[in-house]
Amino acid sequence: MNAAIPIPTPLSGSRISLRSSASLGWQGFGAELVGVSAGLHRIPALKHHRVGVHVGAPVKAHCRCNERRLSRLQSHGDADVIPAGLDGQWSDESGCTIFSVWMDDAFTRKTFDQMELRGNQAQIRPQLQMRDPRFQHLAWALRAELEADDSSDPLYAESLCTAMIVRLIDAEPVLERKRGNRLAPRIAARVVDFVESNLDQRLTLTELAALAGLSVPHFKVLFRETLGMPVHQYVVQRRVERARHLLLEGRLGASQVALEAGFAHQSHMAHWMNRLLGVSPRELMKDAALRLR
Repeated sequence: MNAAIPIPTPLSGSRISLRSSASLGWQGFGAELVGVSAGLHRIPALKHHRVGVHVGAPVKAHCRCNERRLSRLQSHGDADVIPAGLDGQWSDESGCTIFSVWMDDAFTRKTFDQMELRGNQAQIRPQLQMRDPRFQHLAWALRAELEADDSSDPLYAESLCTAMIVRLIDAEPVLERKRGNRLAPRIAARVVDFVESNLDQRLTLTELAALAGLSVPHFKVLFRETLGMPVHQYVVQRRVERARHLLLEGRLGASQVALEAGFAHQSHMAHWMNRLLGVSPRELMKDAALRLR
């Protein structure tokens, strides 16, 4: 990333997409792993917020955003935050890899509204070379989800991105710091029943939180306190259990069971069954065949 020059200079660097979330069904946000060559790069003002997290070996860089200029050694995990409506200019002295995350302004403002943030609180500010271990942890978890051969439910990615927005504005919900807060029994039952009845559908945090009459950030906390695990983990476990039951019944093939249980495809189901149960769908189908003899 190069210091800004008043007279426009030609771009000399290239950017190559190495991995994209475009096909993963994420809504309102997305991520991309980008290979960036040495040279000058300009990013125009866009309608969504962007965070670029440096991956790998340190690179000397110069950058500008919102009239702020910075020359630095860009290290693994360093992040540049570019809010919607602002452009940026960078020049890297050698090639590097950037994990780029974008959040639609509508998706971001919904999070602000749910947290009842107003005025200066309800905005993402430009930051260059942000170093925040907790934000890095969320970013690396989202990157792992992007790069996984069999990614989990979009619910997990949505949860991570919501947490990243909360971290960017440094407005962690009060409920995060308290213990003993739980969903009311009737609310918990309503959410659990809805999940159970819609395992074969695409579930989102937004609809589950609305079902409970809560904001997404507060719902995540109360659900974890009530059920003992995050929302996405609960949903995956229930899908695995349904798949196990259907496979043992022996009426459907593995590919149909995967769809009935809400998995993207058969290998996605196999991944989570091996991870959570320690057995493969094929092994369960063999057990079912032996029982039917």
